[in-house]
Amino acid sequence: MDNKKTKLEILGITLVLLMTVLQGFYGLFAYIDPVSFSNVRGTELFSNLDSDWVNIYGSRTLFITLTFSFLLYARHYSIIMWCALFATVMPITDGFLAYQAEAPIKVVFKHIATILYLIITFFVLKTVVNKKA
Repeated sequence: MDNKKTKLEILGITLVLLMTVLQGFYGLFAYIDPVSFSNVRGTELFSNLDSDWVNIYGSRTLFITLTFSFLLYARHYSIIMWCALFATVMPITDGFLAYQAEAPIKVVFKHIATILYLIITFFVLKTVVNKKA
């Protein structure tokens, strides 16, 4: 069995690794500074007492970080591939919420960019999985 990684597999690993690092940063940022995090996300807090949802978001994000990290470590590309596709639900919803909250348009575009990133990751990993089959 040949364990040498192809360029496409390295690209897939890199895409997932970058996604995981960013999610981990967001998860920690949500706990460290909920007000600033909510502003970056595009749903400004009106009161520090409303930061419960930011903690929920932070825990969800840290769960995603740990799950993707393990799946990447174990090279479960097929599972990561589907998770990347299904994960588009989150930036679609987040982008819509940011739009409703009248966030700056760059925040909405950030969510759209995230959707595209996840779809690209899906197709890269789909190609990797198909070539390994």
